[in-house]
Amino acid sequence: MDVIQLIKAIVLGIVEGLTEFAPVSSTGHMVIVDDMWLKSEQFLTKYVANTFKVVIQLGSILAVVFVFRDRFMNLLGIGRSHNGMDSGQGSLKLAHVIVGLIPAGVLGILFEDYIDEHLFRAETVLIGLVLGAVLMIIADRFGAKSPKVHTVDQITYKQALSVGFIQCFSLWPGFSRSGSTISGGVLLGMSHRAAADFTFIMAVPIMGGASFISLLKNWEYFTLDALPFFIVGFMSAFVFALVSIRFFLKLINRIKLVPFAIYRIVLAGIIYVFYF
Repeated sequence: MDVIQLIKAIVLGIVEGLTEFAPVSSTGHMVIVDDMWLKSEQFLTKYVANTFKVVIQLGSILAVVFVFRDRFMNLLGIGRSHNGMDSGQGSLKLAHVIVGLIPAGVLGILFEDYIDEHLFRAETVLIGLVLGAVLMIIADRFGAKSPKVHTVDQITYKQALSVGFIQCFSLWPGFSRSGSTISGGVLLGMSHRAAADFTFIMAVPIMGGASFISLLKNWEYFTLDALPFFIVGFMSAFVFALVSIRFFLKLINRIKLVPFAIYRIVLAGIIYVFYF
């Protein structure tokens, strides 16, 4: 494997890391780089390329676990809550996360094959980018100006379930998991930061589980030829996701969602020109 291939792995990891948890749709970006980078590598068959995408996604997920490590320890009952009380009293509970995951989890299982076969196309991603941008603009326009929920510890089970239903939009490629759930949280009276924190926390079990299952199915593609490509991509995605998440969480209450919505519309235009 030459240096150019490793540079491509780094670039792909950067794209994944910077876009996976920002509300800009990592799928929309990967549609572009997939044609420009992955398909140009002769040693990457369709299955190896798909496995690589799972590997770099795991790098991004690990970054979330690192950023929210204390929170996850608390959810598992081995830490202290973020409000200073013993774990479980007046804080976000594992049950909140499970409730939020149920709607999209059930629909994802029922329609996984249909989504993979029919919706992962440039034109459907383009539609998802635009519709997701519209939802984000609506959230900033009609969300509470003085939110009642400032931290995830104030989220109710009803709000968690409602966010879970809105998360179902993200099953449409390009809509963006974080874009839909943060928008939903804001419309339900959460601050942008509280909605973002809850979004990232919910992403770990559902994305981590799906990625782990995909890796088990595709373990045979971890060949010696492809392994350096996988490792470099994983490390790149982890580092840049770490930077992206910390930066995003510091700014989200200040800049809100409209700038990301505008970016998504511009990206949709680029995809339209590139493909059509």
